[in-house]
Amino acid sequence: MTDKKELGIKGEKFAVRYLKKNKYRIILRNFSCHFGEIDIIARKDNYIVFVEVKTRKEDSMLLPRFAVDTRKQKKIINTSEFFLRKYKTDLIQRYDIAEVFVNDKNKFSIEYLENAFYAEKTDIYKR
Repeated sequence: MTDKKELGIKGEKFAVRYLKKNKYRIILRNFSCHFGEIDIIARKDNYIVFVEVKTRKEDSMLLPRFAVDTRKQKKIINTSEFFLRKYKTDLIQRYDIAEVFVNDKNKFSIEYLENAFYAEKTDIYKR
């Protein structure tokens, strides 16, 4: 396993612990379909939350959130719509980003961005 992949896995585990500590219920991890993948699907209050986790070293030049560009957002949104067609819910959709940082002493920290981006109303099945 590459160092980058291993760092990503550790970052996701750290994000899951953060979410649980903040009263989110984890529904699913690493949901994938032909549209893409969602790192974490969770529930809190009246929300179903689709979480993209980006892990970077603390001295990284760019914030992890910038890796979730419009192309990546579209993939996440399409994947979430696929998920919601398969698993019906009345919960409100929300798209969050978990920026996980690791320092040179291998300590993790998180910056959690609620409502990091929004889905336009589209029907992916009309294409």
